[in-house]
Amino acid sequence: MESISSFLPIIAMFAVVYFFMIAPQMKRAKKEKQFAADLKRGDKVITKSGMHGKIAELNDKDNSCVIETMSGKLKFDRSAISMEMSSALNKPATSLKK
Repeated sequence: MESISSFLPIIAMFAVVYFFMIAPQMKRAKKEKQFAADLKRGDKVITKSGMHGKIAELNDKDNSCVIETMSGKLKFDRSAISMEMSSALNKPATSLKK
């Protein structure tokens, strides 16, 4: 009985680390993977480096996409896309004051 109670703090520490660090990271990774899979041709996007453009091509073979920008077409990995702006532009603006 004493050996179990001595390991209880360590077990509790691993549980806290899992629920506060590992589980949210896995959820975020799953959400990002679904976002990359849901991209379609014509979506206006912003890359993680801040480049704005519109998706011209999607390649499932090498998990990349071609983004058309003002300066031409550039090839990116799908994971380099930070956010999709097509639907965000159609949402009404909300006030910060309440």
